[in-house]
Amino acid sequence: MSSEFTGRRMLFVVVGAFGLIIAVNLYMAYRAVSTFPGLEVKNSYVASQSFDKDRAAQQALGWRASTEYRDGVLTLNILDKNGKPAMDVGRINALVARPTHVRDDVVPEFQRRSGLYTAPLELNPGKWELRIKIKSLDGVDFKQRLDFFVKG
Repeated sequence: MSSEFTGRRMLFVVVGAFGLIIAVNLYMAYRAVSTFPGLEVKNSYVASQSFDKDRAAQQALGWRASTEYRDGVLTLNILDKNGKPAMDVGRINALVARPTHVRDDVVPEFQRRSGLYTAPLELNPGKWELRIKIKSLDGVDFKQRLDFFVKG
């Protein structure tokens, strides 16, 4: 039994193929929007009004921050202008998060040990970021986002 490939059958093939492509694109767009809110600040205009002043104050501190994750411990190293552990570090507010979604977000509790700040954390393999906001003892906010990778 031989069936002829008609124009009607070709129309169904083309409509089905494009329908599948559109359905997959809609699903991917829904997943992208539903897993990442995309907001850094609530009101970008208000945040922009003090950006330059805040950045200059942070740069005047001269701090450099770095992070490392090894054996279930997240380490934060904050150095001053002279390359020594910063001594005027106030309260550390931190968030450990995936760059793409919020479901694995963790708030670490850092303890100071030998000039380093450490927090025990169990993180799954992959890319992570540490978002820190530290108020120095003289009241200057230090904000930074540090990327790190956890090996599996």
